[in-house]
Amino acid sequence: MSSSATPGLKNVLVTGGAGYIGSHVVYCLQKTRRYKVISIDNHHNSLPAALTRVAELSLEELKASCSPDEPTPSQLESTKVDAHTCDLTDPASVRAVFAKYGKGGIWGVVHIAAYKAVGESTEIPLTYYANNVSATLSLLQIMSEFDCSRIVYSSSATVYGTPPEVPIPESTRLKADSPYGRTKVMCETIIGDLCSAEPDKWQAISLRYFNPAGAHPSGRIGEDPRGRPGNLLPLLAHMAVGRIPDPLLKVFGNDYPTEDGTCVRDYLHVLDLAGGHLLALEALEEGSELNATAFADVKDGKFKAYNLGKGKGMSVYQIVEAMRKATGFGYKTEVVGRRRGDVPALIADPALAQKELGFSAAHDLETMCRDLWNWQKKNPKGYET
Repeated sequence: MSSSATPGLKNVLVTGGAGYIGSHVVYCLQKTRRYKVISIDNHHNSLPAALTRVAELSLEELKASCSPDEPTPSQLESTKVDAHTCDLTDPASVRAVFAKYGKGGIWGVVHIAAYKAVGESTEIPLTYYANNVSATLSLLQIMSEFDCSRIVYSSSATVYGTPPEVPIPESTRLKADSPYGRTKVMCETIIGDLCSAEPDKWQAISLRYFNPAGAHPSGRIGEDPRGRPGNLLPLLAHMAVGRIPDPLLKVFGNDYPTEDGTCVRDYLHVLDLAGGHLLALEALEEGSELNATAFADVKDGKFKAYNLGKGKGMSVYQIVEAMRKATGFGYKTEVVGRRRGDVPALIADPALAQKELGFSAAHDLETMCRDLWNWQKKNPKGYET
């Protein structure tokens, strides 16, 4: 074990730690006081300020909870993030981070970093395969070199493509419709094959996200995409706060086989999603109750995939109406042609994650929109405010 280890804390590396999902995962990891977080992020779609705020928020909450007692050195260390600006496509810089902690020094990895825009992936597929697949392969090789064999992988509901039924169980055949979705299928396949090849060493859980939304209720951390947001809720928030000069929402198709003709998605609060990562990490700990439950029925290597969603769908028009209530902004919409790669409905069947991990997406849509708008109002220019 490297001297960089802190007694009582497990070192966990989070790739993409400064991003929207990553920063909330880091916050939840710190809140347990059981992990020391190491972050790798190239800041392609994030800013270092996110992790600064996470550390400040975590320290404030720790001090408030310890009064009148003083925090222990281990607790204080758990609020700090060892942040590294480097790219997963540069193996030398990633290897240097692992080398700092030595063999066995990093207990596990939460791999979130990826390019994630469905539409963009159809335009620059090679970039997506290089960044999402090749970089993951390189990360796994470096993890193996340094005796780190636990990974929570950030997958996506897009692995299902156009599903034959909704809600979607994990047993549904994987048939992604976009290059982005296919990168996630490929990475799941690679990780699963690795667990099968070395069943006494590797353990992995893939979390198939549906649509994360909202922000930390303090308004200190939230989603801050570069340029015009590609996802619906942050786009609506940018419109309401005045960051988009001509706030006309283009609705990509209103002739889908759904209740109002627009695409339906399963939205869950980002803190519920982040909590799912904590449960997955616990399930990778040998001897834990979750470990026994998660892998009880696995015969060919310790690899398991779970859906993280609410199990309830919301259409584009329903989301617009929810944000109208939260912001008071009068959104205008225009129906245009369907967008390549979109599917009519993606709704999770989260029963397996609920049963085996104890996962719950407790926050409702109203709370997601309220927290998102609270973040955006307080940070009209995001972390550059």
